[in-house]
Amino acid sequence: MNPIGIQLGLSFLWAFLVALFAVPSIIYIAHLKNMLDTPNVRTVHESLTPRLGGVAVFAGYMSSLTIFANLGNGIQELLAGCIVLFFVGLKDDLVSISVTKKFVGQLLATGIVMIMADIRVTSFQGILGIEELPIGISYAFTFLAIVGITNAINLIDGLDGLAGTIVLIIATTYGYYFLRYGGSSYGNYVFVSVCLIGGMLGFLRYNFHRASIFMGDTGSLVCGFIVSILTIQFIEMGLRVGQPFGSSSPAVAIGILFVPLFDTLRIFIVRMIAGRSPFAPDKNHVHHRILAMGFQQISTVMLLGLLNLVVILFVINFAALGNTWLIAGIVAFSLVLSIFLGVYQSRSAQQRVAS
Repeated sequence: MNPIGIQLGLSFLWAFLVALFAVPSIIYIAHLKNMLDTPNVRTVHESLTPRLGGVAVFAGYMSSLTIFANLGNGIQELLAGCIVLFFVGLKDDLVSISVTKKFVGQLLATGIVMIMADIRVTSFQGILGIEELPIGISYAFTFLAIVGITNAINLIDGLDGLAGTIVLIIATTYGYYFLRYGGSSYGNYVFVSVCLIGGMLGFLRYNFHRASIFMGDTGSLVCGFIVSILTIQFIEMGLRVGQPFGSSSPAVAIGILFVPLFDTLRIFIVRMIAGRSPFAPDKNHVHHRILAMGFQQISTVMLLGLLNLVVILFVINFAALGNTWLIAGIVAFSLVLSIFLGVYQSRSAQQRVAS
């Protein structure tokens, strides 16, 4: 095995073991201090459950990355942003904070990576005929992308093991391509992926149905932020290194993020059509709709994971079609899926009324 392989193996093992052994202590302390998530009309769980699983993921990820990885190329600034969001999420899990304060935390974390590390989307690579972006538009779009992806991962965290499974699939996909094609410019981002995978697997041991602990905002905000930075660097790698998908990398990235992006956009549109705020919580997420069809929690998580994998395989195998056709295919599939979920929802509602 080459030295990089040994380093990656050790970084994975470190993150995995730290998270695995930290979770029982966190569960014990949470029950002791009554820091538990109470079931309500928006949640699926039925018993008091700790929400601090993200602390274990963060501990494994952070310690492993700082020990084994080269912190250049923006990773040091990524870690600084993660620390900011960790404390924002931790406070929200313990005492609950306003949306405004969460947004300020995300603004600060995003500013660190954009301004100090110059991590940003610099080109649309031909989407809508747009190539290189003016500096102001580049910063604005990057900010929207980071905040959007961070919150998409946060919103998908509604079932035992769901957010963790989706993050695993996304991080594994990005990690493979950073390892193969990253080179000196992006190669160290494979450590970001591997450390996240290790920490998440250690946590998921306790998070699948019936979960003894939840990720909470501590985990979902940090994981969403990491995924957003991996996405931007993956897109930029296609532009600067020309690998692995060249100018098709933006559409491929959209496919890799399919389930969280589809769920977030769909739920916002459905709420606005109904005349409600897009941020008003409800039980209309894609996982709620699949549960309503009669699936169990574990099978719902597996189904959504499989859905994400199918879309990833589609965009990878048809990357040669280019951004326009790939995005058109993803949008068409999203519309069909949305119509199916809407029709099934209507029929199930009619059946409940009839019964």
